[in-house]
Amino acid sequence: MESLARRFGTPLYVYSANHITQRLELFQLAFSSLPHLVCYAVKANSTLAILQMLACRGAGFDVVSGGELERVLAADRAAAERIVFSGIGKTAAEMDLALRSGILLFNVESEGELELLSERAAKLRKRAQIALRVNPDVFTETHPYISTGMREHKFGIDIRRARAVYRKAGKYLEPCGVSVHIGSQIRSAEPFGAAAQRVAKLIADLRRDEHPIRFMDVGGGLGIEYHSDRPFDPEEKVRQYAAALMPIVESTGGLTLLLEPGRFLVAQAGALLARVLYVKKNGEKTFVITDGAMNDLIRPALYQAFHEIVPVAPRRSSRRAPADVVGPVCETGDFFARDRELPALQPGELVAILDAGAYGMSLASNYNSRPRPAEVLVEGKRARLIRRRETIEDMLAQERAEALL
Repeated sequence: MESLARRFGTPLYVYSANHITQRLELFQLAFSSLPHLVCYAVKANSTLAILQMLACRGAGFDVVSGGELERVLAADRAAAERIVFSGIGKTAAEMDLALRSGILLFNVESEGELELLSERAAKLRKRAQIALRVNPDVFTETHPYISTGMREHKFGIDIRRARAVYRKAGKYLEPCGVSVHIGSQIRSAEPFGAAAQRVAKLIADLRRDEHPIRFMDVGGGLGIEYHSDRPFDPEEKVRQYAAALMPIVESTGGLTLLLEPGRFLVAQAGALLARVLYVKKNGEKTFVITDGAMNDLIRPALYQAFHEIVPVAPRRSSRRAPADVVGPVCETGDFFARDRELPALQPGELVAILDAGAYGMSLASNYNSRPRPAEVLVEGKRARLIRRRETIEDMLAQERAEALL
């Protein structure tokens, strides 16, 4: 980590390639007795090198925008047939791109979207395989911003209306699946099983309506532990997840299961390295000010999320004391940790903010006109720069400053 920081500068995202591929294999092995496709949720981390690495290992992809679709196509054009297009606000241009690209499945989230997709498919004379994303009204214990399975959320179609909506599919649309996604960072397998049970009942009804349903898309959302003092066995978590889903899918018969993990594959593979700039005292408070900020990793500010912070080269005799770890952005909300028990840190020391591989760089911004960090992928003993550090020239290149006359 020290050598990477010296070589590439800080703040710096560092990812483990082996970790990501091993997590993918956990899913592929756990569900190997069923026809299935692991569709990585691109929103978690959309860096091209990571997408390409997953595509080479047979992964599919869950995208929620035309931009994410373009990223997957840039990483591996042949992966188009393994893409599921989700999201509640698809535009006509995004639909056209997906239709021309020959993606696997559209997850349709409203009747208005169904009508527009039918029009675009007819105009392009392209048949589209569709699944309705149904809202099963299943409660999950997670942050309210990432819970998506209740009736009051903006996502999906009420499961009770689904049969009527399927009947509205135009002649260029082929209803062949049902999709559900109940939220993110869910650490128990039970809600996934409850949602799948409701979807299985709907599939039986749709087949009686003579719709050739072949796909059950159970979404993503399987959570991790961000606290190292809490037991977490990823292999056991995936086994429990599979045990909750597979009997339901097997009883339905003739289905290909679509899984959409994101965070579970990449979060614990990544760390954000930051350099301590100053250590400041305000009365009883100690502030450790780093060169990383909320524009680089917004999860603590946005979700009050916990990320472990460790010195890269800890001193053996260092006494622990509470401190706020903050960035230089001009916001009180610019923090990585508050009142965290940490070893004493000095200016110039390097800290690692752990479990930052998901929703870190993908949510990064240029707030305060700060360039976004570089990214490095470590494969065995080799470290590869997969995104160079943004420059102020990059940021200004898209703007025009001519005065209005």
